[in-house]
Amino acid sequence: MKTETRSRHSRWKIAVCALLAGVALAAAGFFWYVSDYCRADEIALEVLAQDSGVTVQDDLTILSPSYPTDTGLIFYPGAKVEGAAYLPLLDRLRQTGLTCILVEMPFHLAIFDADAAEDVMEQFPDIQHWYIAGHSLGGAMASQFAADHPEEIDGLILLGAYLYGDYPPADTLTVYGSLNQSVEDKLDYTKNVVEIQGGNHAQFGNYGPQKGDPPAAISAEEQQAQTVETVADFIARRRE
Repeated sequence: MKTETRSRHSRWKIAVCALLAGVALAAAGFFWYVSDYCRADEIALEVLAQDSGVTVQDDLTILSPSYPTDTGLIFYPGAKVEGAAYLPLLDRLRQTGLTCILVEMPFHLAIFDADAAEDVMEQFPDIQHWYIAGHSLGGAMASQFAADHPEEIDGLILLGAYLYGDYPPADTLTVYGSLNQSVEDKLDYTKNVVEIQGGNHAQFGNYGPQKGDPPAAISAEEQQAQTVETVADFIARRRE
């Protein structure tokens, strides 16, 4: 009987050790995966370093226009991309009169905090009109937030992404590069869809080339300038 009991204890210890080893390996693999992300380039970091209208507050970077505004835009970065990479784009957008709020996501993955916009809006009570935007996976999670909280936002802006969830295409702006056909293949709506000729997937941000993404035929500056013009026009039409 004692031998049998010891045998059961031994098997139990082996099982526990195997489980712990598996958990440790999974955790190590996850942290290795999330540590390999795209960093913001020097152009993006210059916006943070030189502009007095840009402030950092915990996991938020706030870009304020030069005059008071009642309209804000919350931005979710793409998967495994440092949030600061989108500062040049957001800096241009704030010059159109938007308060732009960039959310730095846990592990650089918006899927871990899709409802971050809820806390953002609570922190800025003076903003009366909210838009939520995102790039790639960040766009998918922004889309999910919009679908879950349609009464809290005035519109959704997707860059290199498409609608995910039940949110009206009429209230959505979808912008993608012509070299990023994977987005076009997923679109089942045509309202407010803009294709930037010569643009690719990565150049909505400033973080360098992305694996599997064709080189763009236009500069990142040009792709972002066209994006800002399109976004400003979309918001202006919704204010009419």
